[in-house]
Amino acid sequence: MSFSKYISGIYTGLKSLVGGMMVTWKQFWSKKVTMEYPENRKTLVISDRWRSELIMPHDENNEHACTACGICMRNCPNGTINVISKKVVNEEGKSRVALDKHLWDYGMCTFCNICVISCPSNAIIFNNDFEGAVFDREKLHHQLNHPGSKLREKKKTVPAAPKTPVAPAPEATEATRPTPSVVTAGTSTSPAHNKTDNAPKTSPSGNLSNEHTDKENN
Repeated sequence: MSFSKYISGIYTGLKSLVGGMMVTWKQFWSKKVTMEYPENRKTLVISDRWRSELIMPHDENNEHACTACGICMRNCPNGTINVISKKVVNEEGKSRVALDKHLWDYGMCTFCNICVISCPSNAIIFNNDFEGAVFDREKLHHQLNHPGSKLREKKKTVPAAPKTPVAPAPEATEATRPTPSVVTAGTSTSPAHNKTDNAPKTSPSGNLSNEHTDKENN
């Protein structure tokens, strides 16, 4: 190796060293970015999108929404979920599948959120609690369903009776409209069969009847 290359190598190394020290010197006087845990526990703000621990929400009656279908277990790429089901008999005497244990391995989970997305009943979610470190690996195995919990039954709604549609009244046409009657002064509007027929009656031969002739003679 020539003397010129030796000197150029030393110069390049010193230039890189000075450049790195300049970055360190600037960051030394800037505002602190990272903090030593847990000195910022009370003021720490965690995003709602942060995924930490898989949980199964329960209501005040210790009921959950998991139907033990096993879709989350089959879709997990790392096999961190194990769903154990059992057969139970409901009030109607029918046998159905119910959840016995929903197990999740915290240490193997990659927090990909596939189990939450694929759950048809929205029974599991990720919380944003970042304090998940433990000293015993056995504590990384979580049972998500609470002891004595059961499936939240859906309320049966009685369908309302369908309303009978009322057909609109047909419009009056020229054929169905009543013909207005014109009453002339001095005339009666009573039916013809209520009138007293005083006209002389004739026989089929054209002569006046005997009854009318007798009235005229009297």
